[in-house]
Amino acid sequence: MTLADQLTVTRIVAVPFVIVLFLVDFQDHYWWATSVFVIAMWTDWFDGRVARWSGKTSALGSLLDPVADKVLVMAALVMLVGEGVVPAWMVAAIIAREFVISGLRLAAIEKGIVVQARDLAKLKTWAQAFAVGFGGYSLAGAWRDDFAWWSMLVAVVFTWASAVDYARVAPQLLRGAEPRAEAAA
Repeated sequence: MTLADQLTVTRIVAVPFVIVLFLVDFQDHYWWATSVFVIAMWTDWFDGRVARWSGKTSALGSLLDPVADKVLVMAALVMLVGEGVVPAWMVAAIIAREFVISGLRLAAIEKGIVVQARDLAKLKTWAQAFAVGFGGYSLAGAWRDDFAWWSMLVAVVFTWASAVDYARVAPQLLRGAEPRAEAAA
């Protein structure tokens, strides 16, 4: 397992800590929960740099990286819904997209193709991460709740724009072909 893969696993390991820190009521627990989330999400940026710098990308990393992102972000979003910071419909729209695209990835794997994250999907992940950050820190009292709402709306828009981008290349993937160069990320 490469260093980049270990950083990816760190995001998965951070999930229960983020959940517990959101749930357990002690002074500044929202600050702690959100800060652990933010640090864990920065490993996403860092693991990609490490993999490219070392020249050690792996199929395991390509598969685990988006899963780690989804698990961490979705867990935090569910916690924010539970705290009443973000609307459930927004999180449901995001989760629905994640299931659809994960299904596409699985169908492509059956054809022997590992679907790399597309550029718009990377922006989607960061929009979602920023929305969680705004939501968590608004719970902590850093700013108004409407910042969280608007950042979630931006995340939903990026999320579904990314779904359309994947849908554009899905026919090629499901036929077992790599997306053409202009469509590849």
